[in-house]
Amino acid sequence: MRDIPAAFAAHLAGGMTTLCRCWSLRRRDGVALGFTDHDRDLTVSGLVHEARTGLEAAEAVAELGFAVSGGDVAGALSSFGLTEADIAGGLYDGAAVETWLVDWNRPETRLLIDLATIGEVRREGDAFVAELRGLTHQLDAERGRTYRATCGADLGDARCRVELAPWRTTGRVTALPEPATLAAVLAGAFADGLFTGGRLTWTDGANAGHAADVRLQLGGLIELWTVPPRPVAPGDGFTLTAGCDKRLATCRDRFANAANFQGFPHMPGNDAVARAVPGSGPVLDGGSLFR
Repeated sequence: MRDIPAAFAAHLAGGMTTLCRCWSLRRRDGVALGFTDHDRDLTVSGLVHEARTGLEAAEAVAELGFAVSGGDVAGALSSFGLTEADIAGGLYDGAAVETWLVDWNRPETRLLIDLATIGEVRREGDAFVAELRGLTHQLDAERGRTYRATCGADLGDARCRVELAPWRTTGRVTALPEPATLAAVLAGAFADGLFTGGRLTWTDGANAGHAADVRLQLGGLIELWTVPPRPVAPGDGFTLTAGCDKRLATCRDRFANAANFQGFPHMPGNDAVARAVPGSGPVLDGGSLFR
């Protein structure tokens, strides 16, 4: 059962209410933003919640038990609130959101109604809808190891233990043949495909600080999975980290790290599991069993 503060309960008992919703958003980089569906800015707990963003509640869903609950908030993309470039750059992925019911006459009178994180953000024209995922969403996160043939670690993490410094290089853009394709000069000569599946992190230019996954690398031609959120210009610098396809052969031959391989490469496949025991009966070749 939810405990309602006495001041808020007294406001509800008064008959006429002056309530609005406020969303306090904190990105993973520590930046805090406030939004409200009221028609003027409100300061709640020292954070200004801006009204000019046009943010409003679109849908809310509550579930019993451990089912994931959440909702949506909708609004307009603007320079005062959530910008398209910031959303595309992943700045709001996994951001923590507090939803408050606030008395706009007395902002100190408020009730916390939900805690969530931002999930999928859908955009269309100058509008967006952001999914809010409830706390039970964390129960769906993968925990521990999974039984699979490929490695379950990420290249260079605490389980993999590969030192990434020898597998990194820098580069600068020389041209953009396609929106998600870069022609670049790399600091050194590398085999084609070494950085395929790796990571590109921008070090300067309009996208400084953003990162993207590499779809393909052939010499100085780099294809990204997604278009950079902001325009890329010749001369922009970046750092490239090698990719890993998580196969034992790659771990052994490329990184000499088979001792730390976090998979089960010798597990039997589906064919081995489904086949009949030799000599146990008729040949299962797709023919009739009554020949």
